[in-house]
Amino acid sequence: MDLQQIEPFLVALAIGLLLGFERERSHSRKLPAGSRSFALLSLVGAVAASFNLWSVIAGMVCVAAFLALAYLRTSQQDPGTTTEIAAFAAYLLGALAYTKPALAVALAVIATVLLLSKSRIHRFAREIISEIELEDAIKFFVVAFVILPLLPDRPIGPYGVLNPAKVWLLVVLLTGIGWIGYIGVRALGPQRGLLVTGLAGGFVSASATTASMGRASRGAVGYRAPLAGALVASGATFVQLLLVIGVVDVEVLRRLWLPVTAAGVVLFAVAFFVYRSAAAEQRREPAPDDTTGSTPTARPFALRPALILTAVLTVALLIGRWGAAVFGPQGAIIAAFAAGLADAHAGSVAAASLAAKGDITVDTALIAIAAALGSNLLVKIVLAFTAGGRRFGLGFLAGIAGPAIVFGAALAVVVNTG
Repeated sequence: MDLQQIEPFLVALAIGLLLGFERERSHSRKLPAGSRSFALLSLVGAVAASFNLWSVIAGMVCVAAFLALAYLRTSQQDPGTTTEIAAFAAYLLGALAYTKPALAVALAVIATVLLLSKSRIHRFAREIISEIELEDAIKFFVVAFVILPLLPDRPIGPYGVLNPAKVWLLVVLLTGIGWIGYIGVRALGPQRGLLVTGLAGGFVSASATTASMGRASRGAVGYRAPLAGALVASGATFVQLLLVIGVVDVEVLRRLWLPVTAAGVVLFAVAFFVYRSAAAEQRREPAPDDTTGSTPTARPFALRPALILTAVLTVALLIGRWGAAVFGPQGAIIAAFAAGLADAHAGSVAAASLAAKGDITVDTALIAIAAALGSNLLVKIVLAFTAGGRRFGLGFLAGIAGPAIVFGAALAVVVNTG
């Protein structure tokens, strides 16, 4: 017998001991199953799985009956069922370890973390999360995990723009980024939470993040912290652009990196200045009377604004595709501009791909990328005004103007010096 044959049983034994040790250390009273029982249950699961599926099912029935009897004997001292459920999980993880040991170990670690986090989870459920937040979480799960998988993922309508799955995915992104921002504010405070959310959301969709930050600016957190988040989201677009262009065409990257880097440095500097001004403003304000922490006033889930913004972006993309079709083949730049209405990277990657194939020159590709970034910037400005109002929109326009000018000037130098 070699190590490969006995490895699944050793893994099952380790899983049982891990769960058993946690149960014994977290309980001072007598348990229906200790660390040895947990280890044996996992080992029995692996042995049953080595025979066939029916053996595993028969073992499940026997283990369930054994745990039910054990619970009846100890329920007077400890009415909880966590230990019994953990013991049943130990048996199933032991069975899983026979065929997929790595997955079984990962699930066992997750289960142990859940068991160890009892007090934290109870405090979060009873003292931190509110009924409104729980209700909105259920709504978000329905939007993301029930409706989205049911929608067809194929282009329909004129120019193939109306892909139901992709359109609804934008709704999920908008509501999801709003959720991340809400959690970030609760966990890190208005300034740091929104800044981290903006950076993370920018790698998914800078337009959606800008809209979410604009909506957040209407709450009690003020407008500077969400504005900094919106600006770093656009900075994340620059970082991601260099990464994807480098994969498609190195020559385009060689000519593009200087304008993008220069604009990115200026943009992050402006965002940092806005962030510092928001922190300074918060320090000057008197402390609130309540001690509940940084709690946003807006609800974490807002479907109507997400639907409206998704409709605006879809219509903008449809108009852009129509213009590209009308202007014909010379529309490589127009097509990039149209694609940028929905996503800056789509038009940029398309232009870089055409340059890599030799269909257009590198200079034309650079201009097309600038067109994609420009149209995407226009969309973000519109979203900043519509979602955040005049004050937030003007702040975003002022913050993004400098980096845009730097990018345009540097790109003009690169194109003219060839």
